[in-house]
Amino acid sequence: MSSFSRIMSKFLNFPPAETHDIKVEKDLEIPMPDGAILLANRYYPHRLGKRPTILICSVYNTRIGAANDAISTATAEQGFNVVVVSSRGAYGSTGEYEPFLSERKDAPHIIEWLKHQEWFNGELCSEGASYLGYSQWPIARYAGSMLKAMSTQATGSNFHDMAYSGDALMLEVFLFWMTVDSGRNSRLASIKAVTGGKQRAKQALHLPLEELDTVLFGHENTFWREWLTHYLPEDSYWEQYDSSDAVSLTTAPNHIFTGWHDFFLPPAIKDYNTMQNDGKAPYLTIGPWTHPKAAQNGGREGIIWLKTHMLNKREGLREAPVHIFVMGAANEWRDYSVWPPTDIKLQRWYLQSEFGFSTDLPAVSDPDSYTYDPANPTPSIGGASTGSPVKDNRALESRLDVLTYTSDVLNNDLELIGPVSGELFVKSSLQYTDFFVKICDVDSSGKSLNVCDGIQRVFPERPFPQPDGIIKVTINLWPTAYRFGKGHQIRVQVSSGAFPRFARNLGTDEPLATATKMKVADQSIFHDPEHLSALILPIMNL
Repeated sequence: MSSFSRIMSKFLNFPPAETHDIKVEKDLEIPMPDGAILLANRYYPHRLGKRPTILICSVYNTRIGAANDAISTATAEQGFNVVVVSSRGAYGSTGEYEPFLSERKDAPHIIEWLKHQEWFNGELCSEGASYLGYSQWPIARYAGSMLKAMSTQATGSNFHDMAYSGDALMLEVFLFWMTVDSGRNSRLASIKAVTGGKQRAKQALHLPLEELDTVLFGHENTFWREWLTHYLPEDSYWEQYDSSDAVSLTTAPNHIFTGWHDFFLPPAIKDYNTMQNDGKAPYLTIGPWTHPKAAQNGGREGIIWLKTHMLNKREGLREAPVHIFVMGAANEWRDYSVWPPTDIKLQRWYLQSEFGFSTDLPAVSDPDSYTYDPANPTPSIGGASTGSPVKDNRALESRLDVLTYTSDVLNNDLELIGPVSGELFVKSSLQYTDFFVKICDVDSSGKSLNVCDGIQRVFPERPFPQPDGIIKVTINLWPTAYRFGKGHQIRVQVSSGAFPRFARNLGTDEPLATATKMKVADQSIFHDPEHLSALILPIMNL
């Protein structure tokens, strides 16, 4: 295991180890008040005396996974006492399996147990990505001042924000996650999750959605069906999954780490903004990564962060709090004092007649129209998905259910760094529908590469129609840092879906979980002096 941990340490690009002399205690029992027993593994450098403890709560294979053992060992080799707790119902821990929820119930009892261990020196920290990042927030809530540092990577504090974006279910990522989760006792689960994307995309067409658990895995998942049942944005059900209050409560310094193509980028930045507004000076790193790559690259930075704050070793810690990669023609890392940078200017670019896109106010013009058929859904091409993040969108843009608006050729480089949003004035034949907006970079050959995008689901009177029946739909796109090169064009796509990344809007009032009927939506996009459909772009002064 020692040789495997060294391979893993090299793979994760960890700093040089403090020691390779690690001992492991497995299946430590943590009793819960309701009689459940959680199992924990402890990895520790036994010749270095009492060390700060990294506490990790996980639903993944902490007991049977050689890779997880190697990561935990490599982390302990950095000079930490590492305690990895299997969440209730997972890998030998008893109690009902409730992913993304049980940590909120059990965190205070785990921390209380930790306080009474003779090897615990009172210095607590946490780090990890995705689920291991999300589960840090309940720890932060109950640990209080005992928690000295944390690094939340590729994650957010509010599970609803991670499950629904713009009130649309992030279908693809949760089918991917459930594929991993369904094989909790199988080492082949991760392989199946990575290699089964095309098959899942076909199976995702199955209706009703609640049956996808049995279609994909042969058994029902209570939590999956509950997440679908509680699909309305105002549903109080999601309060139990929300640990965002801990973002304000905790005083522990946090390094938030994510990627521009991470499907959890917006929740991560939301947590950063909360901490920054509270005067807590968090660090933020955003690279050109997908979710898995952000998780892989975040390991090194998390360790450097914890060694700085827990072991007083500042080697490798940068000075600038914000470190971002600017994509496109820039293709470079930048350092800033805050996100978004203070020298950006929010600028409105308007949809025009004849499918133009510019800063000019639009002239009087008729709306553009398209038809969305959920039986033949507009596909997702690139973006924050489980596949390749950047793709040529020309085939997608040739579809009749996608409108494109393109700028003139740029005379100079143009850089976007910051939040991106859209305001569309629309009319639909249906009260239930979606609107999806994507920005692309078009080069001189005509290749159209996706930059960022976003979706918004529309319900009756949300948003409320204007007197003429037109509604104004606000869409929050993924933030970005991107330079459009001189001679390129900016293109905006408008459509009503991106399947299977987001669940289809079937156009009816049937509940999301059980809906089977489909209606075709006739959509109109307005762009005239009374209806200023626009994107608000964060322009960097070059």
